[in-house]
Amino acid sequence: MGSGHRVGNRLGDRLGHRLGHGLGRRLGHGLGHRFGWLWAAYGASALGTWLAFGAFPVIAVQVLHAGPAEVAALSAVGAAVGAAVAVPLGPWVEFRRKRPVLIAMDLARCAALLTVPVAFALGALTYVQLLLVSVVAAAGDITFRAASGAYLKTLVPAEDLLAANARFEATAWTTTIIGPPLGGAAIGFLGPVATVAADAVSHLLSALGIRATGGPEPRPEHRKARRVRPGDLLDGWRYILADASLRPLFFNTALFNGLVMAAQPLLAVLMLGRLGFAPWQYGLAFAAPSIGGLIGARLARPLVARFGQREVLVAAGTLRALWPVGLAFVGPGTGGLLLVMGVEFGLILCCGVFNPVHATYRLERTATDRITRTLTAWAVTTRASTALLTAVWGVLGTLLGPRTAIALLGALLLATPLLLPRRTATRRGPSGS
Repeated sequence: MGSGHRVGNRLGDRLGHRLGHGLGRRLGHGLGHRFGWLWAAYGASALGTWLAFGAFPVIAVQVLHAGPAEVAALSAVGAAVGAAVAVPLGPWVEFRRKRPVLIAMDLARCAALLTVPVAFALGALTYVQLLLVSVVAAAGDITFRAASGAYLKTLVPAEDLLAANARFEATAWTTTIIGPPLGGAAIGFLGPVATVAADAVSHLLSALGIRATGGPEPRPEHRKARRVRPGDLLDGWRYILADASLRPLFFNTALFNGLVMAAQPLLAVLMLGRLGFAPWQYGLAFAAPSIGGLIGARLARPLVARFGQREVLVAAGTLRALWPVGLAFVGPGTGGLLLVMGVEFGLILCCGVFNPVHATYRLERTATDRITRTLTAWAVTTRASTALLTAVWGVLGTLLGPRTAIALLGALLLATPLLLPRRTATRRGPSGS
């Protein structure tokens, strides 16, 4: 009886391993079952994030009766403080295995988000709690993304990094298309905190998927975990600024992303206010063009194979800067809606090509023992520049009007291709020396 039980356990373990391996392999489609689980984890988390898109402002307005200033602060302060918290986490994570860190960040975000529906059910939800949860979510997101870049580099060979990043990009745009409409329906039927609970569950599923990747993970270069020294906090920025290829790309990304995001509030005011578009039309204008991201992600790999990585990076980075200025000419009615959709489709198509090539180029250019610090510095700078430029253009939109402010923003975007790397510098050694 006992021996039979042990044999049954062994057979069950083997069968479970084979089933898990087979599922992961099908998910990975040639990149290995471990990548397949990471990809599934990313998809679950991304879907949860987009399901809950805009949930905190809705809760702040409908449940806590917050005003415009409080709603704006919820987004800006949460992101800014979260980015500041993430700065020391970058060096700390660098010297540790990345898989446990990824799982910990998912579980931390899950726990923080779950406090919202629990507090709501108990009638104890406050604005301060929403603010604190947004800080934890922002810090966890930055740290997770930085650690996942380093982890990805251990899972797939260098020649498959572009294929892996293209799949992440396609998944991101897919969840962008389906997440917000489903989230809006869930809020309508189940209440304002339903999508927050779904987002929490998505992080739990992500943690389980990352745990399922299994396998060994190489030890970091510095085997003994050490305390973070003050100088370590700036290592990511030092590394980026010292690299002749990463430096222009870093400034290009921070400026481009910040300006594009700064246009969204102005366009919302213009379309929903002066031009009289309905909310569903405004949502459609940004959801439907996201199909361009799927197309771009599929095109990235064959384009690089034919024309070369740097050439595609520069071409796509240049083309994406040409579209936003068209938003300054949007008018009322069907023609205006089609113009916005056309501009957004072209922009997202180019971003769909650019983003995976950019992510791969950045990983290839960064030494293995510097990836987490570098990606943390990159994410913190991008978020800070977005917050700053959004605030500045909010003021300009008030002074000049939203259409003029959008036109000025589009004109500045036309200059961003000048910051793209025009040549590939000699790659540095494994320690960035």
